Amino acid sequence: MSAASNLSPANMSSAEATSSPIHVLLIHQAFVPPNEPGGTRHYELGRHWVESGNQFTIVTSDCNYLTGKSSVSKRGLVEEQNLDGVRVLRAYTYPSLHKSYFWRIVAFFSFMATSVIVSLRAGKIDLVMGTSPSLFQGFSAWVVSVLKRRPFLLEIRDLWPEFAIDLGVLKNPILIRLSRWLERFLYARADHLLVNSPAYRDYLLKKGIPAAKVSVIPNGVDPAMFNPEARGERTRATWNLGDKFVVTYAGALGQANDISTIIGAAERLRDNQRIHFLLAGDGKERPNLEKLAQLSKLTNVTFTGSRPKAEMTDLLAASDACVATLQNIKLFSTTYPNKVFDYMAAGRATILGIDGVIRDVVEKAHGGMFVTPGDEKALAAAVVDLETHRERAQEMGCSARAYVVRHFNRHDQAQNFCELLERLSGRIESPAEELTPTEAAVPS
Repeated sequence: MSAASNLSPANMSSAEATSSPIHVLLIHQAFVPPNEPGGTRHYELGRHWVESGNQFTIVTSDCNYLTGKSSVSKRGLVEEQNLDGVRVLRAYTYPSLHKSYFWRIVAFFSFMATSVIVSLRAGKIDLVMGTSPSLFQGFSAWVVSVLKRRPFLLEIRDLWPEFAIDLGVLKNPILIRLSRWLERFLYARADHLLVNSPAYRDYLLKKGIPAAKVSVIPNGVDPAMFNPEARGERTRATWNLGDKFVVTYAGALGQANDISTIIGAAERLRDNQRIHFLLAGDGKERPNLEKLAQLSKLTNVTFTGSRPKAEMTDLLAASDACVATLQNIKLFSTTYPNKVFDYMAAGRATILGIDGVIRDVVEKAHGGMFVTPGDEKALAAAVVDLETHRERAQEMGCSARAYVVRHFNRHDQAQNFCELLERLSGRIESPAEELTPTEAAVPS
């Protein structure tokens, strides 16, 4: 039985149901504000929720998920922050994310425990939201929803554990069975499921999840964060890029991201002095990737390290084209990578080494070029093509920005998000069979 089975608008006073702020609690280990590296989807959605007159509390880790560095002034304490009205509570996490996959699991389990403790100190809650990956923090959110007797919303941002199994990260048969059991357990007990890709909704429906239980609010972007006319002079000066044709990758440097293909393309173009690659990000594979570039003596590749979202505007403005890659795994065709929407909003052409639903977006936008995942020769050829035809690259960028402004605008998505939270909290009644209007945000 779900945590919300005894909850309904009838159980609330009329004043409570119409006038009091709705307090939503999100448990999200990898949450980051704009001054730290990483995606800011939940900060932006939470800020809109607060601006609508409600409350949003995020329980997150005390160390950054990408860099593993501390995000608090003194570890071991519960530190509270206020980010434009969004309340952030930091819970202790064992600092071992990038040591190995075993120690990453240790970090997940440590946060799973401490996040429950911190959440119980957050005060009166109307709705508990969990997000995956990892499913461990989804379990924490379910526990809190049961203890608080409040509805439980589970957001699926990646198809875990299937991605980990296909990557070969999760191999132990017992752990695979336990992970799939946890997945089914949470899907069954969530009052509602929220996904950020239409292909994830299809995945859930094939597992027998009722259509009315699933909403789609896709990844997107706040177009106002980017100026497509800017040229990124500061970034070009910092990295001595001059007037070179700059190709940028911005995001995690992990096993799934297939950065070695980008380095392979750079090696093929090592003698082309007009082209330079920027790799902006951090992750478990960064030391290995830097060593690979050093062994190949590549002077056309720069690792900038992770950059806060607030600095990404100038970094992308300095770029002439951007690249997104993932390993050639079937399930990766279901993803909507955040970075691609940032590239498009910045008005830059995307070279896309990912097949599937995100390819559909880029091609409908006429916003870039698709290359077969893992094909460094094709990637190098695409870079040369865009460098040779710079005006065409600029036209792709303009078309890409216009498309995301129209179809993947964070302001529109935030409105859908707020309506969903109001429905789940019981403040707005809707027929049980009615899908939330979020599906309209995904262009067909």
